[in-house]
Amino acid sequence: MRQVLRRTLPTLAVGMLLAGCSTTVVGTASPGPGEPVDVSAEEFPITGVSDSEIDQFARNALADLDTFWTQAYPDFFGEEYQPLQGGYFSVDSNNIDSSAYPQTGIGCAGDPIPPDAVAGNAFFYGGCDLIAYDRALIEELSTDYGRFLGPVVMAHEIGHAIQFRFDGLDAAQIIVETQADCLAGAWTRWVADGNAEHVSIRVPELDDVIRGFLLLRDPVGSDPNDDSAHGSYFDRVSGFYAGFDGGVASCRDSFGDDRLFTAESFDPEEYDNEGNAPYADIVDWITQTLPAFYDSFFPAAFGSEFQAPTVQAFDTTAPQCGDMGNEDRDLGYCQSDSTVYYDETELAEPAYDIGDFAVGTAISLPYALAARDQAGLSDDDGAATRSAVCLSGWYTAQWYNGAFQDTLEVVLSPGDVDEAVIFLLQYGIDPKVFPNVDASGFELVGQFRNGFLQGGSACDIGV
Repeated sequence: MRQVLRRTLPTLAVGMLLAGCSTTVVGTASPGPGEPVDVSAEEFPITGVSDSEIDQFARNALADLDTFWTQAYPDFFGEEYQPLQGGYFSVDSNNIDSSAYPQTGIGCAGDPIPPDAVAGNAFFYGGCDLIAYDRALIEELSTDYGRFLGPVVMAHEIGHAIQFRFDGLDAAQIIVETQADCLAGAWTRWVADGNAEHVSIRVPELDDVIRGFLLLRDPVGSDPNDDSAHGSYFDRVSGFYAGFDGGVASCRDSFGDDRLFTAESFDPEEYDNEGNAPYADIVDWITQTLPAFYDSFFPAAFGSEFQAPTVQAFDTTAPQCGDMGNEDRDLGYCQSDSTVYYDETELAEPAYDIGDFAVGTAISLPYALAARDQAGLSDDDGAATRSAVCLSGWYTAQWYNGAFQDTLEVVLSPGDVDEAVIFLLQYGIDPKVFPNVDASGFELVGQFRNGFLQGGSACDIGV
């Protein structure tokens, strides 16, 4: 956060961007019908491929992607899908065997590309209509973020191939990249619904996929208009959710020049602290803006004035209020004394390591439960949890758009919205934070996104 006024919102080789490297929703997921079947090398050839498990899984994913787009492309783009003419290339950047490739390397006649050009990357190259990937990278992603992030990387690159076919690459780079994330999300939903023959995904793996996007975001404070821009964490995750929830039609229709992106450059004074205010300031600002947010709609929606709850920190030992003490909670709303409690030692201060707005997100969640209680709605079940997360997203969007400038001249900095997503994935499904949650981290982030983009109508409060 920063104490200044913010602005008002208003190539053919493309690939995944790994933060810090110089390289180029809500639903129930389930395995497909029966056990996935491996695709043979004869059925789906990949140049330079090994007999490793990671290459087999990549081949399986690419085969299912080919099936998906063969079915979907005519329905959404009005013509037959044309498979990649240049094929697929696998490279092990840790041990490149040049003899495994033709004289053109991972390129094509008239446009040769050396195999080491794909090191630490995966990309679609329209000049040769091909996809190349570093299997050492895919192995690393699978180890760190679960087996399905590799297929999502493949789906993103196939997304660029789809854009190449409908001229979707003629747009700002951040639109190109997040639309490819959307197309990957549409395919992932198809897999999650049990339609794929060769890969499957389980519910917990969706959390891993979303965590993995943190690695794939632009560094916080990057210029969203840069020719290599891929988007903030929220931008990339939001693109993926757009496809997962809305399918290919959403990807085709909702990525115009008016699309909202939260990626933003740092102001000069923010470089040293990366947009983070001192911890001592955060709670004060949160306890000023939260009442202003609920005051803005509560009387009209519920016919009474909003009564701001007390916000109270504690140190390690939860108060004996309701079930908080018995359950050793770190966060909660106590109805009997109308107080939002948070553990400063075991929750707020560690969350501040994520970034200052992670603390704001933590406090906004039980505060939303207090508002639901005043509105006569449940405050202690799974529906209340999902609604609270959605309301936190709406509150964040209002702050992002400058709604509290009359209350406080503090605005969100680059990365603040990302910090909310990270907090939800890291802490949201912890019973010490939400004891009655019946949603995955993936679903919670989806609820936050819905509130951020759609406002209160998405938050199950009758607004």
